[in-house]
Amino acid sequence: MPPTTPTAAHTSGDGRRAANAAAVLRAVLDHGPVARSGIARLAGLSPAAVSRQCTDLARLGLIREMPELGAAGAVGRPQIPVDLYPGHGGGPVAAGVHIGVPQSTFCLADLRGRVLARQAFRHDGIAASALPDEVGRALAAFLARRTAGGRLLGVGAAIGGWVDPGNGTVVRHDALGWHHHPLGAELRRYTGLPVRIDNHARAVAQSELLFGRPAARRSMLHLFVGNVVDAALAIAGVVHRGPGSGAGEVAHLPVPESTVECPCGRTGCLEATASDTALARHAAARGIVPEPSAALLVDAAAAGDRRADALLRKRARAVGRATGLLLDVLNPELVVVTEQSSLLDPEYLDEIRSAATDHSHVCDDPERIVVPHAGPAVLPVAAVTVLLNPLFRSPLQALDHTRP
Repeated sequence: MPPTTPTAAHTSGDGRRAANAAAVLRAVLDHGPVARSGIARLAGLSPAAVSRQCTDLARLGLIREMPELGAAGAVGRPQIPVDLYPGHGGGPVAAGVHIGVPQSTFCLADLRGRVLARQAFRHDGIAASALPDEVGRALAAFLARRTAGGRLLGVGAAIGGWVDPGNGTVVRHDALGWHHHPLGAELRRYTGLPVRIDNHARAVAQSELLFGRPAARRSMLHLFVGNVVDAALAIAGVVHRGPGSGAGEVAHLPVPESTVECPCGRTGCLEATASDTALARHAAARGIVPEPSAALLVDAAAAGDRRADALLRKRARAVGRATGLLLDVLNPELVVVTEQSSLLDPEYLDEIRSAATDHSHVCDDPERIVVPHAGPAVLPVAAVTVLLNPLFRSPLQALDHTRP
């Protein structure tokens, strides 16, 4: 049995039924279209159990038979493959919202995390105190215009800072000035849908576990470098949250050779050195871009501005040095780095890899450091994963919670 496919739990009653449903759905996600006999081998279940679970999952609208893919002229009982119900074919879809500092991004995606519709919502001129209401109204309007997919399962929301998914609260987001903010309840009030929220670094990690490289399911570190800098660690397919869901705070991780002053009073902290905010301010002060904007800096480098390119390479090396420290402490099989320039140009990823392996004492394999599987769509896909991950872990229970 492949190590990437979980087996059903050895439980009884409803617990066994739920575990079997999750094992079947995961096998279809990883290998579909796939015949029931194949699912039985992959999930370690009897053919009868697979048949029962396929019936339940089809009734819930999560999978469907694909008779057109059956083997023509096969001897014996026909093996009709099943696959996830595609969003573009009227299947269930999930809404996602990533709330950043300069803008939010809304999207709709199918059960494989494929984006079907997307929209940016700029925060220009909106006070932090008014932002939740404005985002909620804009998200509701986006969903009202949707044409993709069938049943809308709910909303997944991803945001930086300290987030408590259990109570749907943003505990602390310094850049937005939010403290103990009930974001989940506010988004539900505007959309009328079930809402799940999580920190964006953990959401990207969950996305890699669900849709990304198999190595991520063994052990993975995700480092997010944007206006907020944070991280997430996953071991054996489980993202670590820590007490109060406070794990992942790396903003003040020391960056070797950095002398940048941090508001905390120290020098060389990772966020003060390498965040989009710090980078954009530095670029504007040097006249490389007309206003503080990391996106404009990336555009300038792509257009051939050598000063912009040099600044992005300097930031990539700082990120790489921090990655090297984290590799030495955690030594995961895979390190996923979300950083704007390396998402768009592999040369900046090479800078990160080189600096990381130069400074790490345990890692000499640069291929362990990668960008997210979703590429530039990483944040909207991460947002929908906040909703989809519980569905794949326990489809029967999760769908009970999404019913109106």
